[in-house]
Amino acid sequence: MKYPRKGGFLIAKIHHLAGRIFAKKLQQHQIEINPAQGRIMFVLWEKDGIAINELAEKTSLAKSTLTSMLDRLEEAGHLVRVRSEEDRRKVLIERTEKDRAWQETYVRVSREMAALFYAGFSESEIETFEAYLSRILDNLSANADDD
Repeated sequence: MKYPRKGGFLIAKIHHLAGRIFAKKLQQHQIEINPAQGRIMFVLWEKDGIAINELAEKTSLAKSTLTSMLDRLEEAGHLVRVRSEEDRRKVLIERTEKDRAWQETYVRVSREMAALFYAGFSESEIETFEAYLSRILDNLSANADDD
């Protein structure tokens, strides 16, 4: 019996192991967020003050999951929810000074993780690998149910 391709299995294992290593590295640097919360903060570092809907889209998190994660990040002082001045019905997510203070360390840890991921890879191999991953993500996104 021929087994199916194992790419998805390998990606899941890599995700799990990388998450554990990343969380340990964050803890060593006294950064009190988990990798999933870091994904939210990374989006906010690229564009601060965005609506929850846009944040959900950019993080690929369900709104219910995102809301509970935002609650915890807000309680910890990493972000705040503010009403948009242009549209009072819209709530924007903004970073705090506490978040700005540890962004540099978080980025340094992210670079350490990238070095682990790509040890022994040439620049060309990295570009090809990431292009393949992007295609897989596109394939999956085209078949995902919207929340």
